Amino acid sequence: MAFRAPLRLQLTKLSLPTTHITRRAISSTIARQTSLPNPDPTEDSPSAQLIREHAPYMVATYSRPPPVFVKGEGSWLWDAENRKYLDFTSGIAVNSLGHCDPEVARLAAEQSATLIHASNLYYNPWTGALSKLLVEKTIESGAMHDASSVFICNSGSEANEAAIKFARKVGKALDPSGAKTDVVSFTNAFHGRTMGSLSATHNPKYQDPFAPMVPGFRQGAYNDVDGIDALVTETTCGVIVEPIQGEGGVTAGTEAFLVALARRCRAVGAVLIYDEIQCGLARTGRLWAHGHLPREAHPDVLTTAKALGNGFPIGAVIVNDAVADKIKVGDHGTTFGGNPLASRLAHHIVSRLADPALQAAVLAKSDVFRARFNALRDRWPDLIREIRGKGLILGLQLSQDPAPIVKAARERGLLVLEEAIAATRA
Repeated sequence: MAFRAPLRLQLTKLSLPTTHITRRAISSTIARQTSLPNPDPTEDSPSAQLIREHAPYMVATYSRPPPVFVKGEGSWLWDAENRKYLDFTSGIAVNSLGHCDPEVARLAAEQSATLIHASNLYYNPWTGALSKLLVEKTIESGAMHDASSVFICNSGSEANEAAIKFARKVGKALDPSGAKTDVVSFTNAFHGRTMGSLSATHNPKYQDPFAPMVPGFRQGAYNDVDGIDALVTETTCGVIVEPIQGEGGVTAGTEAFLVALARRCRAVGAVLIYDEIQCGLARTGRLWAHGHLPREAHPDVLTTAKALGNGFPIGAVIVNDAVADKIKVGDHGTTFGGNPLASRLAHHIVSRLADPALQAAVLAKSDVFRARFNALRDRWPDLIREIRGKGLILGLQLSQDPAPIVKAARERGLLVLEEAIAATRA
């Protein structure tokens, strides 16, 4: 489950004075550790030793807490000290079938002993089978009614990068003058960290260190129906939007907004891209988060990854004929994308996530979580301001920095995620 605790306000870091360690402080630390089932590993623990050994050789792109996870099963993880954690992060919306699913593990071993990679210079049995299944299950689910073909890649960022390139190619075909190149995305969106997908992620924290961005990207206000006509114009080749924003605070696009956006895209000949990398593949209780929308609001391009491989790297771009007809041999490619191992695993995973019984179970679990979250809000109304999301992509809007809560939960054996979002949403 993707569990988000987004903030409306930006955080400030406090500078605390250095103090001497006293006997009272030591006693307090010992008491705290013995009262917690999963206290963070100490400096003399096997986890800390492993981190000291490995961290100097790793580029520091993440700030990680001390536990080192070595084993998983279902909804549970175990660290190097053999402490057990309930994982509400789902690997950031990846492990929809749980950690180390037995059937996924069996298929991985079987396919690894058969054929892992043969390159996209040749056909293999599984790339096409996965593409066919994605198209069939998408249409069967009531989503993207004109889905026709698929490009298989390795990650969500790659999927969005391909989608942006496809939109640019369509724009060139519709307007050979080259004027139709603008790509529109929205406030608090997160579409990836490659230069194209990053250019569609208008967050200074992510963009500023790598500026300048790719030219031609414009930002609009999410759920602002009135601003759509001025935002999406004849020079717009593509619009990329999350039906439910994940990193942006588990915020759902309204039906009025998504319908109006789709109508405007059709009017000006812009490709509509739905980024369902985090909210798709049954996480909302439907195969795709936009499945409840009328056909006129369905996308031209649908991107997915995360749960598609249940932990094995894979992404996919589903397109309709209007887009597919503009993409020619040599326009795009991938060395590893669509390899037999990844594709076979994803074929199995999609088959299971498309099961109506599994989707009904997602909704039943969602009802349980919401009931418990409402009880928590009743107990702490000043802390929990709002409960947002659908199915099992859920978040609590907090009135204060969630970091201490995330740490307290972890030390009690529960893993959750935090997200700070722009103060402009307050």
